[in-house]
Amino acid sequence: MLVHPWDSAEDDEWRAWLAERDFGQLIAGGRDRDLPVVVPTHFVFDGERTVWLHLARPNPVWEPLEERPRALLTVIDDYTYIPSDWNTAPGGAVERGVPTSYYATVQLACDVRVVDDPAEKAAILDRQLAHFEPGSARLPVAAEEDPDRRLMPGIRGLQLTVTGVRAKFKYGGNKDAAHVREIADRLEERGTRADIAARQHALRRR
Repeated sequence: MLVHPWDSAEDDEWRAWLAERDFGQLIAGGRDRDLPVVVPTHFVFDGERTVWLHLARPNPVWEPLEERPRALLTVIDDYTYIPSDWNTAPGGAVERGVPTSYYATVQLACDVRVVDDPAEKAAILDRQLAHFEPGSARLPVAAEEDPDRRLMPGIRGLQLTVTGVRAKFKYGGNKDAAHVREIADRLEERGTRADIAARQHALRRR
């Protein structure tokens, strides 16, 4: 991923953004494969360096992870299209304008540990339940009691240790403030959910 200096994100920025997101794509390349395995998945991130998730045992991701226990977890959101006339600098030739995209993304490079121990898997599930269902009537996962005991062999857990981060917030950081404000006004007028989020990022980063 290309990250220009004006699109780079400080730790506090990407951590705060990622704290509000819990769905991404786990990418495992294995060794000497034509293409990596890409798995859309929910996850829980501790905000520092550990990610937990679980996947079904038939998932094709296990083989490449066994070949090489490394993976990339990538999250992208707040993306929107900026038309060519919006993106043309004031006084420029609109008919030759160049469109662009605004978006935020965080990519976590991770060492991977596959979890098969029933008690450890139950702990991962409890962590996810606490995150996604706070206050739920769901009891803690019981690895030694049915029905949880019967279901446990059907999944495997993953603990990802973050070894590197690439974060990009592409919101017109290479443009002058007045032009960014013009684009922000147009985003507000168009008004999709992503437009509003992108507008907030663009104005906040000036």
